[in-house]
Amino acid sequence: MSKPVAHYSASYSAGDLLFVSGQIGIADGSLAEGVENQTAQALSNVQAVLAQNDLTLEHVVKCTVFMTDIDNFAIVNSTYADAFGEHRPSRSAIAVKALPLGALVEIEAIAHTTKP
Repeated sequence: MSKPVAHYSASYSAGDLLFVSGQIGIADGSLAEGVENQTAQALSNVQAVLAQNDLTLEHVVKCTVFMTDIDNFAIVNSTYADAFGEHRPSRSAIAVKALPLGALVEIEAIAHTTKP
């Protein structure tokens, strides 16, 4: 997991929920190459934040996926599906003009702190 690039917490607990701030495909200070690799790294970063709170992707109940080009949806969706497997939390996918550090994808998540 990378250090936040602005003034925010990587996650915030409220009751039985953990809110994971948007994660981009950055590792060791560099963005991964291409939308597929950035999506995989963003999901890995989400997993790292969850792990710091003793949670996994199975605890996620909602994700929001931001991408700079909606034409990348199929690639993002395939990589996302590989990470989540049979678990299918609710999700929104939104095209945006730009993301921090020139990222192509950003993923935020909400997790329930008890496994469903």
